[in-house]
Amino acid sequence: MTFMGNTRRAGMLAAGALAFTGLLSGCAAPQAGGALVSTPPPAVPVEVAVLAFNDFHGNLEPPRQSVGMPDGQGGTAQVPAGGAAWLASALDTLRMKHPYSLTVAAGDLISASPLASSLFLDEPSVETLSRIGLDYAAVGNHEFDRGTKELLRMQAGGCEKLTVREPCQLERFAGARYHYLAASTLTASGAPLFPASAIRTFGTGASQVKVGVIGLTLRGTPMLVNPAGIADVTFEDEADTINAEVLKLKAQGADAIVVLIHQGGKQTGAPDPNGCNGFAGDIQPILARMSPEVDVVVSGHTHADYICELPTSDPARKVLLTSAGLYGKELSEITLTIDPVAHRVTARSARNLIVQSQPFNSAKGPVALSQLVPAYAPRADIAAYVQRYVDAAKSSATRPVGKLSGPADRGEAPAGSTGGPLAHLIADAQLAATRSAGAQIAFMNPYGVRAALVPAADGTVTFGDIYLVQPFGNALVTETLTGAEIKAVLEQGFDAIGPEQVLAPSAGFVFRYDRRQPEGSRVTAITLNGKPLDPAASYRVTVNGFLALGGDGFTVFKAGRDTVTGPTDIDAFEGLFRSKTVVDVPRDVRTIDARK
Repeated sequence: MTFMGNTRRAGMLAAGALAFTGLLSGCAAPQAGGALVSTPPPAVPVEVAVLAFNDFHGNLEPPRQSVGMPDGQGGTAQVPAGGAAWLASALDTLRMKHPYSLTVAAGDLISASPLASSLFLDEPSVETLSRIGLDYAAVGNHEFDRGTKELLRMQAGGCEKLTVREPCQLERFAGARYHYLAASTLTASGAPLFPASAIRTFGTGASQVKVGVIGLTLRGTPMLVNPAGIADVTFEDEADTINAEVLKLKAQGADAIVVLIHQGGKQTGAPDPNGCNGFAGDIQPILARMSPEVDVVVSGHTHADYICELPTSDPARKVLLTSAGLYGKELSEITLTIDPVAHRVTARSARNLIVQSQPFNSAKGPVALSQLVPAYAPRADIAAYVQRYVDAAKSSATRPVGKLSGPADRGEAPAGSTGGPLAHLIADAQLAATRSAGAQIAFMNPYGVRAALVPAADGTVTFGDIYLVQPFGNALVTETLTGAEIKAVLEQGFDAIGPEQVLAPSAGFVFRYDRRQPEGSRVTAITLNGKPLDPAASYRVTVNGFLALGGDGFTVFKAGRDTVTGPTDIDAFEGLFRSKTVVDVPRDVRTIDARK
């Protein structure tokens, strides 16, 4: 059954009224003998809105994060944003504005989620996104975190137990009423895991238009998830997949083509949700080989926001590229004007709207509501549904684990690739938890740090707080590497494969890097406890299981020897708080940028 909210029904009624009015406005032309016959009015351009978001990651509640935007006075304003009930209201508002609309997402809707979703295998997030009227979603790399069989259950529903957690704890899981698209993810038979594309029709008669939608994830997904969970699928080239699907959709009469892809880039400079300043990223070579018949690419993965016009395989025909940040904090409103006679898009535009929700306290202080953008009221039915799961997770979320000396930042932009003091704190916790396995050093990947850690006024930190920081439940792995291998893995943070990540080390380990040096020679000095690291010596190193499998491109970790599996990352983090009266936020310098 397809979900249709009241606003969508209202939009269809409005569209029907317009169509009826158009019929009445037809002209009467005389025929031989004086008889009058009605001639239909000429076909007029049809406007279709594509409402898009990406990287929701199960953030049913406001994530206590903000969106930066120009304040109109040469500075930057921070706007508190996100939360499913507020996202629903923002979508309803836009649908009232557009009689014809399509709601889409570019992957990573689930997994790496807060407790209210994660404890329940993200079933409440799938149900919530169905209720707010999502139509199509590309699969992202995190959709595969629990394996392909569990992802298939997310679409089809049911209560089969495929993971360590129990499904259907509060209600029978019906499955997604939106449709996953996975053009480049192929099963052993060569068929896509989910349909590759879909066509949605708008209007009637001479004013009917068709919008084709292609969905796919990045080819590098195997580098980002546990390989055991995706052993039954392969991931094909993105541009080749898109181009082949474009031909099929055009043959089926598609007038406009929208691609949903879980890959992206980032802009530079001051925050601007609608900017494209200095844009760069792994999506660029895909676009450069992509068919110019694609009108819009809705992207994700990098958790960035931007609105760009970039070249395709025909440099004279650019494509509109969008991304709406993460966690439902923004929405892309994309408007396509389609000529139903010429069967093409004649105009297009896009803007990112901030889903302003609730004020909160950040690691840097209070973030208040802003007058610069509208404030949305939470949609009551979605708020009530979310609260049911929040209440069910409350005993776990509110359990105190210890105290912290102050807020621990994760290295917000422009330092987001370092993990900040919080990544160092996590590395310290992992080292302490694995000393019994001989650990001398621990490393944390900065992009695995999902939120800042902000204690209560009295310093109290809850399990929900630390779970927001590390929602993965990865087991820790302690292994032996040589000093030369440690340098090599640090260098991988600065290579051309994937985004830059400066691995965050535990206390006592310090390294200097210089991006001006050739690739492979950018780590210029390493010390452990004040002494230079010996390239020939062996060291015991602890990382999370994701990194141990070569995740995020740190493939040297796969060469580790004498491996010992330890506690989970979240247990290690909680253990650090249990071991101290108050945990101090690290202030020592462990990574040194030679340019500063």
